Amino acid sequence: MANGVWHTGYGIEINLSLPDLGHPDRPDLLQEITARVSERDPQLLECLAHHDKRECLSESGGKSPWMFIRRGRAGGRRPLVASHLPITHKATPAESAQHKATKERIVETAGRHGLDAEAEVPIGNRRSISDAVVVGPGGLRIGWEIQYHHLSPSSVHRRSVNAVEHGITPLWVAKDRTASLIDRAPWARVDDMPWKDIADGREMVIRGGYRHLEVWKCVASSERHCLVSEGAGHCGAIHADWFVPALCLPEKKPVFIEDLVLQSATGESVPVYVPSRGSGRAGRHMWVSAEDRALWQELIGEKTPLPTAPVEEEDDLITFAEQEIDRNCRAGEESWFVSDGRPFRDLDQPTGGFTLPRMPIQRSHDPMRITTVERAAASAALRCPPWELGLCAGCGQLMRRYGRNAAMYCNACRSVLNGR
Repeated sequence: MANGVWHTGYGIEINLSLPDLGHPDRPDLLQEITARVSERDPQLLECLAHHDKRECLSESGGKSPWMFIRRGRAGGRRPLVASHLPITHKATPAESAQHKATKERIVETAGRHGLDAEAEVPIGNRRSISDAVVVGPGGLRIGWEIQYHHLSPSSVHRRSVNAVEHGITPLWVAKDRTASLIDRAPWARVDDMPWKDIADGREMVIRGGYRHLEVWKCVASSERHCLVSEGAGHCGAIHADWFVPALCLPEKKPVFIEDLVLQSATGESVPVYVPSRGSGRAGRHMWVSAEDRALWQELIGEKTPLPTAPVEEEDDLITFAEQEIDRNCRAGEESWFVSDGRPFRDLDQPTGGFTLPRMPIQRSHDPMRITTVERAAASAALRCPPWELGLCAGCGQLMRRYGRNAAMYCNACRSVLNGR
């Protein structure tokens, strides 16, 4: 792996293993050299051996002497690596066919539902092009970004921010659980399918990126474990968490790409950002129903931001080894050097767990004040309308007190009374 390049614009040598790249007087140099090749001069960075008129191995291997910078992955480290640009860089035929078939399917689906849709839509300065933009009846614009090959996290953030600034909600589509776009912007993951199956209308299930809000009361009869004790007991409080459809109780129906095309444009499904609560990740982006988002915001009082600025996660931080610069051409090594595998980012486990404090037990005949948040949480957990809620005649806890087949005592109090 090459740890140095020549900057043809400034006429300087860059050491990629140093935090300041060897030029403390140029604080923006890192951002400049890691920009996408399409957004800069392709001949900005040059192989040091080629610049010094020494042997450049790329000339006999189908590569150019011009370089691009990527983040490697080796033994838990993320060093900057200089690699030779191919003479021509194109997506593989399989990726191109999958991409084209998915894009056409999204546009055709929107058209069948009477929505306006257009493929290859320039955004802003025309350097960024959205694969498809679907416009809902209320003017809501969804920008579909089909990304079936690896894209750097900074590119995901930059393009997402650009879309939001121009009134478009980005919706990224991946086929790989390790895709770097996952949880860095609103996203959805589908199966890795042959392009012909996509074009022929085979079911495309949203495997990741869409979740449902589950709210439950933490009692012994609950089918879910306690978020506070991590399953060691039951705290009596009300918990809320986000689950993929297959892990909901009862299990929810799967969401298909056609569902998301329609519901995202009409506002029935909306993007939510759930800040991390101690997992080490900045947070999780997901698509949810508008009803679930409204309940979540009522429970926790948090808004739903779309990406506005890049957020670096621990996995994105660059590692600087501070080594001497290597001026030899390493073009041949790029074919046999293999970076560590990218970790899974699409994880099925519940996320965003929140616990509403347990209501105090009523010990007097004075009326208890129940807040709107507590009433909304109890209504969701007990699966009943808010007007059927009331206080247990025994312990004073909020329960389903009114309506058909309602009881005067909660389950815990009835167990005590029946055991007398």
